[in-house]
Amino acid sequence: MNRKYILPVLLVIQIILVKTLGFFPEFIENAYSKGLYPKIAGLSRTVLGWIPFSVGDIMYMLLIVLLLRWIWLHKTGFFKHWKSNGLSILSWLSVFYFFFHLLWGMNYYRVPIAQKLKLEKEYSIEELEAFTSKMIAKTNALQLQLAQNDTLAVVVPYTDDELFDLAQKGYEKLPASLQDYAYETKSIKASLWRLPLSYMGFGGYLNPFTNEAQVNTLKPKFATPFTTCHEMAHQTGIGSESECNFIGYITAIQNPDLYFQYSAYSFTTRYCLGHLERMQEGKGKQYLDQLNKGVIKNFEEHEAFWNSYHTPIDTFFEFFYDNFLKANQQQDGISSYSKFVGLAIGFEKVERVDSRSFQSQ
Repeated sequence: MNRKYILPVLLVIQIILVKTLGFFPEFIENAYSKGLYPKIAGLSRTVLGWIPFSVGDIMYMLLIVLLLRWIWLHKTGFFKHWKSNGLSILSWLSVFYFFFHLLWGMNYYRVPIAQKLKLEKEYSIEELEAFTSKMIAKTNALQLQLAQNDTLAVVVPYTDDELFDLAQKGYEKLPASLQDYAYETKSIKASLWRLPLSYMGFGGYLNPFTNEAQVNTLKPKFATPFTTCHEMAHQTGIGSESECNFIGYITAIQNPDLYFQYSAYSFTTRYCLGHLERMQEGKGKQYLDQLNKGVIKNFEEHEAFWNSYHTPIDTFFEFFYDNFLKANQQQDGISSYSKFVGLAIGFEKVERVDSRSFQSQ
């Protein structure tokens, strides 16, 4: 076979293999997510985690430069030599696809948390109202404690690096049932691409090739603790965005630092209000009025930030990422982020049952 065809053919074989293995989540869970992946991730974070800047961001920058150079060199007669150029593109995609799935991507196909913990993700409007009331009470109490006035927005006094260090404390307090997602060897960085990320609509991302958790530190700092915990969840081998939100929520509320707790409870409150409004028009507004004015100011700060970067660019990337998620076991696409509310409600039910069972013995 001509060498030009080898990598494109391997791309087809890889896609078939990955999609076939996706039908065996138990195998992926044990052989990859709890077997090979932790070794790869541990090595990557040990080698790169101590470096104060994002190696992955620089790698992407170099790849973009090389891509632009390749396009420039082939701009003349690109379509005339479509076969040769097409094979080159497929060859690069083949290499990308291989390393993406080897180094992190197979985690998309592991056993879902809800299945592992036997959580019921569906909930009634009454259950959502009760959970929302709890989130609002927690958020209001923390806002008042941190701001000392219910009309003032919470201002986080830490540096980004201090927040990244504090984030590990929540993972140290993971419940026993979630120890599969314990976190070791810190590798969290302020992204060098934070301005482009803002225009793209991303609060952070995990670099699957270097296993660095990238945080967009331009956005309001009160949201950074939760975002950091979310990206760390990706590092533990979770592909699902809703599950990362769930683990981020659990680790942030378990964190002894009150700013982490506030970040998680306020974030979850916003999602709960959105769910209530979708389930029954006007219901979200009813609960929104119960929030302290200081909390509302933080919400407005968050919304104003993202509105200031809203352009057709983030609309395009929202469309792109939505389809990327759907192609990787997340049928709800971007809307899957909000599905963690069901996991949180279901987890509370299980924890209450387990606690009662233990006390009755």
